[in-house]
Amino acid sequence: MHAANKALSSADSRERLKASVTVVVTDYAKARFGYAGNTRLRIYRDGRVREQTEDMSLGTELVKTRNLPEDALARHEQRNNLHTYLGQGKVFHPFVSNKIKLTNGDVFVLYTRGIWENLDGGELDDVFSEAKDEPQECLDNVEDLLLSRQPGDLENYTCAAVFVNKIFLDPDRRRRIRKMIAMSVAAFVAAAVISLVVWLLYLQRRMRIDNMERRYTDTIEYIQDDNYLRAKEECSEALKSAEKLKDKKRIQEISRYQKLIEAVNAADEAFGSKKYEPAQSAYVTAKERSRYADRIADDYIDRQLKSITDYLSVFDYIQLGDTLAAAGDYDRAEEKYLQAKNLATRVYFEDGRKDAMDALEAMYSSRDKAEEADTQEAKARASSETGAAALAAEGDKAFAEGDYEGAKTYYAMALEKYRQLGDSAHASLIETKMASSGDKAAAGKEKEQLAEGYVTAGREQEAAGDKLEAKKQYLFAKNLYKELKMDHRVLEVDGLIEVLETSITQQKEQESREAEAAEGKIQEEEREDSQEAANVAREIGPGV
Repeated sequence: MHAANKALSSADSRERLKASVTVVVTDYAKARFGYAGNTRLRIYRDGRVREQTEDMSLGTELVKTRNLPEDALARHEQRNNLHTYLGQGKVFHPFVSNKIKLTNGDVFVLYTRGIWENLDGGELDDVFSEAKDEPQECLDNVEDLLLSRQPGDLENYTCAAVFVNKIFLDPDRRRRIRKMIAMSVAAFVAAAVISLVVWLLYLQRRMRIDNMERRYTDTIEYIQDDNYLRAKEECSEALKSAEKLKDKKRIQEISRYQKLIEAVNAADEAFGSKKYEPAQSAYVTAKERSRYADRIADDYIDRQLKSITDYLSVFDYIQLGDTLAAAGDYDRAEEKYLQAKNLATRVYFEDGRKDAMDALEAMYSSRDKAEEADTQEAKARASSETGAAALAAEGDKAFAEGDYEGAKTYYAMALEKYRQLGDSAHASLIETKMASSGDKAAAGKEKEQLAEGYVTAGREQEAAGDKLEAKKQYLFAKNLYKELKMDHRVLEVDGLIEVLETSITQQKEQESREAEAAEGKIQEEEREDSQEAANVAREIGPGV
């Protein structure tokens, strides 16, 4: 039909060539028809009209919109004003029917407007509803009806009838249907199995990812809680999950945390065995590892290093007191022993406290046996030393409370007094503490800036949709703020984490609902396919 349309529209003619056409094709078991224009087709089955065409004209549209009777179209002034016809050109859109299954006794009637303008549909129905086995008889009856009307403007009239006496029955049809059903069922089962396997694999991988991320997060939280034994267990499981998933990025990150945890545990073991100098070296090594793990353990390591420094200071005070007592300087020796005792008490170092008390008792025994020196001079010196010691103690207290600038001020005043006393040993110790206070003050500023950076990074990761990475950054920031004792900032970060965890929970619930909806849809499709197969079986049943 498209080829004919193209041929007419591109024909070399003085007048525009146009035509209406109806085409019926059949393989003797099924038929399809197509038409354009106002030629008509009626298909009769058991004496009733099964299919009929409608004119592609403006008149047909007007009859429909105005609810006019069908016979009014035969004389309507717009009946030949066609909107689709052969020779129309590029906008040609003919009607093509679906396949029609033929049965014995079907009748196809094709006719032009010379027929339908003078005979209505009911008259044609009467003729072909009583049709027998001879098409010519029906056509003669139609012509007799037409001529009996004696129309004054009768134009060319054409009517063709095709009787379907016997349709073609394929002897292999039953076998082919069974084969098609079997193939369809096999394809459906295969597709269902593949879909199920893919879904299960996806679900398994999703569970492994969730398990890895959960254990990874637990590892970070245990480290922040200073529970490195449990952190080691969770980190080991997280690493196993990452290796199964072959996630190279996570393997590298978790491996760094594992090395850090191992280094800290080794240092803790040495510290617990009272091997303070090896433990100090081990903690320094662990802090190097912490550089590659977002410095998450710096606070804990610094506290442990400080404890070791205090323990060693206790021993240094006792040793210095021993030296002074041996030189007969019992007041200063007492001061050192007291400093050792006070420091040991403050840091809960029971062994050091006991050693300091024993040293004090031994010193008091020796002083009682020694001769009194110049009382006034001794008192003045003792007063200076006591003042210096008090200032140093205040500096220690400020240092312990994190007030490093205040500690520097007290240490500076104590240093001046020790220099006036000529106590180079104490002066050197105070200088070391002053330097440490300065370093701590600078480090505090750096940590505050680093914490702000973690908060910013967390917000960026949250905006990018990586909520777990955002939570990790927030936890890092919280850890630093806790170390800096910035409680208001800790509360702000806690609020961010709480909002983020709520979002993660809602996302997981949404994914769960989507998974359930997908499963329900698959089950519904399976039921529909099963019903369709059952319908096909019932349809072919009578033929069997």
